[in-house]
Amino acid sequence: MLQDPYFYLAGIPAVLLLGISKGGFGGGLGGFSLPLLLLVLPPVQAAAVMLPLLCLADFTGLKAYFGKWDWANLRIVLPGALLGTALGWWAFDVFKPAHILLLIGLISASYAVLNIGRSADATRRRTGVSRLRGWFWSGLSGFTSFVSHAGGPPLQIYLLPQRLDKEVYIATTNIFFLLLNLIKLPPYYWLGQFSADNLWLCLVLAPWVPLGVYLGVYLQRRVDANTFYGLLQGFLLLTGLWLIYKGLQG
Repeated sequence: MLQDPYFYLAGIPAVLLLGISKGGFGGGLGGFSLPLLLLVLPPVQAAAVMLPLLCLADFTGLKAYFGKWDWANLRIVLPGALLGTALGWWAFDVFKPAHILLLIGLISASYAVLNIGRSADATRRRTGVSRLRGWFWSGLSGFTSFVSHAGGPPLQIYLLPQRLDKEVYIATTNIFFLLLNLIKLPPYYWLGQFSADNLWLCLVLAPWVPLGVYLGVYLQRRVDANTFYGLLQGFLLLTGLWLIYKGLQG
């Protein structure tokens, strides 16, 4: 695979989009990373290669937003994500990834369409922190993150209506997925996902991750809050449609 030019044509854009997303610009962009790798790698191998790169991107992005996260939300979403991750581990060989992608795609696209269709005043109305909604969406995020690295849209559905300060929003999602992805490492190892071949592929793609993160931070700091949230809704819609397409394809 390391001699295959198509691997680099798909892999480098995948990790750049991943890094840009973790840098805080266009949270939905990261949803395209795994589908791009699926063009050149089998699903299970693509997921295994992606996980260490996700951890690297989370660590790199953490520096730019360190300490700015929202503790009120984290106290709710982290326990929910732990439960969802445990269910994802149990269901790893039970559910087909295509079914998970299709489900999350339908939820994400429907949510984005409803919000894009609202008036500007309605879009600016905020919801508060909710234990029940937080547990549900973070649990779904943990589950889909373990099975197919598609944990972003469910968490966005919970956080976006709160209209947090954009750097607080980015920091909260970054620390959430950093901890979630670190928790996923031992189960992936026990499932035999970290072969020498997979680790070599990670190593080759890793240098592109920080570049993407720094580009994401640069772009995010030049976009105002209203445009930022509008872009997130748009990227969520595109990600949902892409996940639907990949789910139906599978």
